[in-house]
Amino acid sequence: MTDTPLGRDYRLLWSAAVSSRFGDALRTPALALLAASLTRDPRAVALVTVAGQLPPLLLGLLGGVYADRWDRRRTMALVDGLRAAVVAALAVTVAGGLAGVPALVVTAFLLAALGVLFDAASFALLPALVPAPALPTANGRLQAGTALAGGLLGAPLAGVLFAVSPSVPLTVDAATFALAALLTLALSRSAAAPDRHRGRPGGGSAGRSVWREAADGVRWLRGEPTMWRITLLTAGTNLAISALMAVLVLYALDVLRVPPAGYGLFMAAVVLGGLAGALGAGRLAARLSTTAALRAVLATQTVALAGFALVRHPVAAGLALAVFAGGGTVWNSLWAAYGQGRVPTALLGRVGATQRMAAVLTAPVGATLAGLAGAAYGVGPVVGAAAVVFALVTLAAWRALRPAAPEPEDAPPTSAGTAARPGPLRSR
Repeated sequence: MTDTPLGRDYRLLWSAAVSSRFGDALRTPALALLAASLTRDPRAVALVTVAGQLPPLLLGLLGGVYADRWDRRRTMALVDGLRAAVVAALAVTVAGGLAGVPALVVTAFLLAALGVLFDAASFALLPALVPAPALPTANGRLQAGTALAGGLLGAPLAGVLFAVSPSVPLTVDAATFALAALLTLALSRSAAAPDRHRGRPGGGSAGRSVWREAADGVRWLRGEPTMWRITLLTAGTNLAISALMAVLVLYALDVLRVPPAGYGLFMAAVVLGGLAGALGAGRLAARLSTTAALRAVLATQTVALAGFALVRHPVAAGLALAVFAGGGTVWNSLWAAYGQGRVPTALLGRVGATQRMAAVLTAPVGATLAGLAGAAYGVGPVVGAAAVVFALVTLAAWRALRPAAPEPEDAPPTSAGTAARPGPLRSR
């Protein structure tokens, strides 16, 4: 499976995703730094972050519907073109000294809203570009490329470019969106052609409301036991991951005694761990069934996170966190490939959007609880509690993903028209 050629179209899609992620890694800290330079009101600064987090929760299902209705190649290219225009407009505003917090909030919201549609279309397009057995490898290489572009290249460069001028990282981000749009348009039209039977599994979408079409995706996911269990397990792990992310910098500085100058190096271990995990996802999928691999990943992550919570040396903690991050990218690659190989083509956008929405609903809950608990009891107990949550999810997975005979994932992928899943430490 790992030797299956992925082809020209996959290389184009991979290049577009890596280009876009590099720009994201420049823009995200630039928006935060811009907000901090305009106001010291924590509420205003937080509002910019919240504006970028709301669209996936508010518009996720709609994004899935339109990803199934429209030509996915053209949709992705159009979205990237619009995102390039939005960021370019902000760059001009910033260069002219006219930007304010409202402009940052609107920009963050628009980019995230457009990203919802892009993610749904990209998830649904990939199975048309590579052979089904190569999906774990294809997803893993996508994650590896975006982790490299974002974590090792874009993030360190963002501060340097911002110091030159606040508009520079935004200008580069606009250029990466434009490049990604051109790369997407270069995809073969035959491979990315729209399905003539989009809508419900047995027919077209003419005359049906978007909410009824969205409900088709929800019902399909609820009716597929293994995929639904994986989605719920992902939501459980995201509760722990978001809690860990919320206090990670304080834990590293105050508990592990990582010097501020060394924090970037500490986090680089996370990126490298995630990169290694992404590159190994295809090999793991070739050796184990999907459910067996997912159970093994959760068990490994639980041990790694427990070790991270117990050790107090920065190097040992960094290694444990790298293993944990590597497991996260393997999980993301495998659960995406599992869904892409089994969901009917006509429903890929909606089912993928439903998976992502259900999985990320727990992220703000985890971050909020971590902030409250950290203020009351310190950040050490928060990391310990995250490890306990992961252990509980692992125990649940050992039962919920117990293979049957024959295993569901060993069945042939569901064909179109036959009734019958998004950095290493990011929420899954």
